[in-house]
Amino acid sequence: MTTQRPAAGQRVAEPSARPFDVAGIRRDFPILKQQVHGKPLVYLDNAATSQKPQSVIDALVRYYSTYNANVHRGIHTLSGRATDEYEGARGKVRRFLNAVDDKEIIFVRGATEGINLVANSYGRQRVGPGDEVVISGMEHHSNIVPWQMLCQERGAKLRVIPVSDEGELLLDEYERLLTPRTRLVAVTHVSNSLGTINPVERIVAVAHSRGVPVLVDGAQATPHTAVDVRKLGCDFYVFSGHKVFGPTGIGVVYGRAELLEAMPPYQGGGDMIRSVTFEKTTYNSLPYKFEAGTPHISGAIGLGAAIDYVTAIGLDRIAAYEHELLEYGARRLADVDGLRLIGTAKHKASILSFVMEGVHPHDIGTILDGEGIAIRTGHHCTQPLMDRFGVPATARASLAFYNTREELDALAQGMRRVIEVLK
Repeated sequence: MTTQRPAAGQRVAEPSARPFDVAGIRRDFPILKQQVHGKPLVYLDNAATSQKPQSVIDALVRYYSTYNANVHRGIHTLSGRATDEYEGARGKVRRFLNAVDDKEIIFVRGATEGINLVANSYGRQRVGPGDEVVISGMEHHSNIVPWQMLCQERGAKLRVIPVSDEGELLLDEYERLLTPRTRLVAVTHVSNSLGTINPVERIVAVAHSRGVPVLVDGAQATPHTAVDVRKLGCDFYVFSGHKVFGPTGIGVVYGRAELLEAMPPYQGGGDMIRSVTFEKTTYNSLPYKFEAGTPHISGAIGLGAAIDYVTAIGLDRIAAYEHELLEYGARRLADVDGLRLIGTAKHKASILSFVMEGVHPHDIGTILDGEGIAIRTGHHCTQPLMDRFGVPATARASLAFYNTREELDALAQGMRRVIEVLK
């Protein structure tokens, strides 16, 4: 398997000449210092959620310890500071994605809620009987079920881009799927089960040539590579804070301002209004029109701190280091008898998904846990993709920039331990 760092649509500069100080980075993550079952923790479940650096933890504690208050419209000092920090985090996200304006950044609970927002607000306006929504065969359930629900409600049809044996989208088939009835394309940037980096810039360009908007699920991309939504050209981009080393319960929808302006609110309540009478409600301006109720203030602030952290390291350097780590891990696992990697695309990031002949992935995960190694087993919320590869589940090791070659050696040795135990 050959893995490559992404080129299209990524703001990835040349790697810095200075060495990547993974030992120093690991010191920033207090959870990595512990032992599990008497063994040093090897955390390889980053696609499910990432660990948090001390700077993010400190930002959360500082908020609750020194300026906990509700945001917007408060005239007292604590509310003013909380508002400044909350809106400052929005600006950090805007720069992180290279969006045009802060008003294009909507805070939500996660990528799942972000997709549901677009499906319920944009989708209900634009999708009708006989229309079509195009997704891919490698989507997370979060980028399947909302569109499935919309299509069932509106009498529309869900069309699916097929996946090759290597785990790559068949783009010729994709182009044939686009018709005059296509109203939206929704695709993942990086597959959570395979690690495939999809050619999003090309996918968007093809859709736009037919006048079709595109939503990109970036939950698995943002922790690993820089994203430029203007270069990608996408109309919507969603991601989750907890996968990019921030808190759980916070996520982001980027949307082009002209589309967001035309979309109705997703939820009703406080802060998303300008005025309310029993006869009529006037909605607030962007981005607040889509942020009903008290937001996850600490979550947004913590996400801002996480963005500061990865930006200081450099996403170009993170991508380069993880590329080398992924290739090393693939080589080490290839030496394990009976082990087969699922997903061998040319362009991959962070995911080593595998099966072993005669061994259920659940048993693999249980035995590895006894060795202090944390991986994920199951269908990874991609059951249609598992069906495509003819397996009920896989074992998945997913990497972050604090992982090391020694941890991948431990994974390979752990897999040999699996063989010994189950002989």
